[in-house]
Amino acid sequence: MKAPLSAIPVRRLLFGFLLAFVLGCATTGPGGKRSLIFIGSGTEVSMGKEAEKEVLSQSKVLADSAWQSYVARVGQSLAQHSERKDLQYSFTVLESKEINAFALPGGPLYIYTGLLKLMEDESELAAVLGHEIGHVDGRHAVRQMQPIVGISAIEALAFGQKTPASRKALNVALGIALTGYGRGHELEADRFGLSYMQRAGYDPNGAVRMFTKLGGQGERERNVFEKLSASHPETKERIARLEAEIKKLPSGGKTGRETYQRMKKRLPE
Repeated sequence: MKAPLSAIPVRRLLFGFLLAFVLGCATTGPGGKRSLIFIGSGTEVSMGKEAEKEVLSQSKVLADSAWQSYVARVGQSLAQHSERKDLQYSFTVLESKEINAFALPGGPLYIYTGLLKLMEDESELAAVLGHEIGHVDGRHAVRQMQPIVGISAIEALAFGQKTPASRKALNVALGIALTGYGRGHELEADRFGLSYMQRAGYDPNGAVRMFTKLGGQGERERNVFEKLSASHPETKERIARLEAEIKKLPSGGKTGRETYQRMKKRLPE
């Protein structure tokens, strides 16, 4: 029996929606959940490159090739364990007293010298970089931007179009990167970061030490810490979750304290 003509378009629409749903569902990060994402990796990378232009136009890149190479080496040792093998991660040190680090869509990562001064060993650096890689691996930027600005605005930014919609998308992308993601995404990035650290041979307890320091920094200089943790889970909760995850991992791992202390002496005052 033939289906009524009026039912055929409906079925086609339903099939199209289901196909888009299946193709748009992506597993994000190590052990991550499947998420409905309509933005392709290519568009995400292009969007990140546009955002990167804005960051570099307003920031001072640290003029120390040894530091740039060091951070890149640590970062790449972690990034090779990312689930997204199609991406080319980059790591740049920015000279600023700000205590922060952030990742742009598609792979560009930045860390401020202010945060590097707070660290005592390489495993703490790996904890921060691993967390930021986790945001990229989990596609947190596009997952958070999709419902806010829409797919067309994201594509306009990715293709370098100068429109109000693309500008809004750029502002949202930078805002998310600099001020933080939602609670679920932050906890997911914490977990992903621990996985990269363990696979790269770092002591995962470096993540606990790093968050503890940031918590103490918050008590002394609340405005800086609030910028780091805006909408993030409370520090005590994150530390407790990290400690619980670490118990599931093999013990041991390098801290790289000696190398880090030697590099730390090179940081500008």
